[in-house]
Amino acid sequence: MDFSWLKRIMPRGLYGRAALILFLPVTVVSVVVTIMFLQRHFEDVTRQMTDNMARELALVADRMAGPSPQAIDAARALAVPLGIELTVPAPPVADRRVFIDFSGRVVIARLHEQLPAVTGVDLSNLREVRVAMIGTPPFAMSFPRSRVSASNPHQLLVLLLATSLLITAIAAVFLRNQLRPISRLARAAEAYGRGRIVPYRPAGAAEVRSAGNAFLDMRNRLERHNDQRKLMLSGVGHDLRTPLTRLRLGLSMLSPDLPPDPAEIDDMHRDVAELGRLVDAFMDHARDAAHDAPVQLQPALPFVQAIVADAVRAGQDVRLAELQGAPTDQVAFRAQALRRAVENLIGNAVRYGTRAEVEAAVGPKSFRISVEDDGPGIPAERRDEAQRPFTRLDPARNQDRGGGVGLGLAIAADVARAHGGQLRLGDGQHLLGLRAEIVIPR
Repeated sequence: MDFSWLKRIMPRGLYGRAALILFLPVTVVSVVVTIMFLQRHFEDVTRQMTDNMARELALVADRMAGPSPQAIDAARALAVPLGIELTVPAPPVADRRVFIDFSGRVVIARLHEQLPAVTGVDLSNLREVRVAMIGTPPFAMSFPRSRVSASNPHQLLVLLLATSLLITAIAAVFLRNQLRPISRLARAAEAYGRGRIVPYRPAGAAEVRSAGNAFLDMRNRLERHNDQRKLMLSGVGHDLRTPLTRLRLGLSMLSPDLPPDPAEIDDMHRDVAELGRLVDAFMDHARDAAHDAPVQLQPALPFVQAIVADAVRAGQDVRLAELQGAPTDQVAFRAQALRRAVENLIGNAVRYGTRAEVEAAVGPKSFRISVEDDGPGIPAERRDEAQRPFTRLDPARNQDRGGGVGLGLAIAADVARAHGGQLRLGDGQHLLGLRAEIVIPR
């Protein structure tokens, strides 16, 4: 069966569809209750009350045995206690009722069915029922409408309508408050797609907040990548200009008539090596920023032990100070990226200090790797700046033993953020230098 027509008439917006899902059940329930009320209350109850009243009318009609005054007096004497007004003689009466009188249809039908002598039922007055009957002479009987209809039958309908409107109003306010954060998120995402950054703060339900936080993380990461790309381009131009200038100057001073001085050749070799080292550092940073490798669940403490062992074999003065956790504890991470981050921290520690200590701890909620050195450290007010790419805090670090391009801490911070964690810089507790910690959640 083709339901394409249904898609064309359905609301396209989220607010319209949510309102339809919320209000349609309320409407259906109201309609069903109304129909059941009309059938049960207006018809069944009215039918029972009319049948009882018909018996009383039949009893009074039986006393009207003829036109004699005695018969009329006897019928009137019986009608008064029953609350019936007897009119003799009476003009003809036709079946009449007001169009809003739903129960009047049942009253007229039941009186004609129960009393064959009835010639007409007048319900034009909503407070009174007038019944005309065949007789000699013709007579009519009147009685209060409440004898055949329930009092205030509209109260349930009014209450149902008022309750439905109240629920609808409350639901509309609640729905608007819940959809407003989604609309703000959509506007922020649309604006960012067009190159504009608008203020956005996650709000609303837990799922909407989660989506908002994910959007902010994505936007911040893209902005950070853009900033790093700009810094990388500027860093490449700045750091490569100096060795290239020295090379150009050295080549210009070479004479075709005299052999080159070995010292000049050694200087140019050092410049070429420095160029290669700078290019390798830039490429490593670009590769680590991608983080293409998937995370894998693997033992955490043996991973750190292997990094420290490799550093010791490479001649670095580093030792494994403390391990917390079981050797079999596993953590999900990218081994190659995390190894490069820890190696950069160790390299910075032994470059700006004389020795380094490494600690690792696997907790129930996080995995922490700490590298501490005995160097001069970094002032607290400049630690955030130190994590930016191509930033070298020469006054705070040992410039003579540096030789880096300002990417070690930036790479470690990017790797930590890619794992959902962070890089924290603080004061050393044992060696009294800089303490760098990579903390990633489990």
